[in-house]
Amino acid sequence: MQSPCFDKTKYFIIDMDGTFYLDGNLIDGAMDFLSRVKEVGKDFCFFTNNSSNNVAVCREKLHKMGCDVPEDKIVISSHVTADFLNRNRAGKTVYLLGNERLTADFEAAGIPLVSENPDIVVLGFDTTLTYQKLWDACRYIANGAEYIATHPDFNCPTADGFMPDTGSMMALFKASTGKDPLVMGKPHSYTVDYLTERFHCKRDELCFIGDRLETDILIGQKHNIPSVLVLTGVTDMELYNRSDIRATAVEDSLKSFATHI
Repeated sequence: MQSPCFDKTKYFIIDMDGTFYLDGNLIDGAMDFLSRVKEVGKDFCFFTNNSSNNVAVCREKLHKMGCDVPEDKIVISSHVTADFLNRNRAGKTVYLLGNERLTADFEAAGIPLVSENPDIVVLGFDTTLTYQKLWDACRYIANGAEYIATHPDFNCPTADGFMPDTGSMMALFKASTGKDPLVMGKPHSYTVDYLTERFHCKRDELCFIGDRLETDILIGQKHNIPSVLVLTGVTDMELYNRSDIRATAVEDSLKSFATHI
């Protein structure tokens, strides 16, 4: 039965790992959900906070699982960050903590990257992080550079458990400098503003779908946007019932949600 909660929805913003696929395999019914979205005349994009990846990496990963999507169907927190910098900090120099993919994306966006005395320190999910980078970034922040982070996730899931993500580095920087960053990705308003501008839509025409309460679902709760928690990833009903974060709907999977749109 179709739910009236999603009548206004034009774009489903779908998280990737734990929502659409898990451990390198599509979750049962994931492709059927995309077909259903198209069938009812709505649209979608994938959104990941993981700024260590770029669009090419995401597309290739999906391709290997049998899902081919165009470039414009994938949005990353790094896109939100680069757009914010170009719109609001044009010409400001940036010291970037990021791997070669994030660095290339920032360079392609025309952001002036420097190795010393920056106007802004941007903390991404830097899988090439060194102690020297940490030391330099903390020194620049302590000396007054603006401090921005691409997203707040503490850990990134892997096939072998998890690896420390940008949020963990934020905690380290906080301990060292006493400073908190401006954070761009889910669940923050910069992501909402980026998406509504990109898709030329209103906030209530979006719907976030994901498995993480503190990002995928909180972004909906904070901005009065519909959200759907799927129980295929890190959140189960026990954890959801203990949380103050509320979704518009809770579904076993994208497959079960497809019957409600």
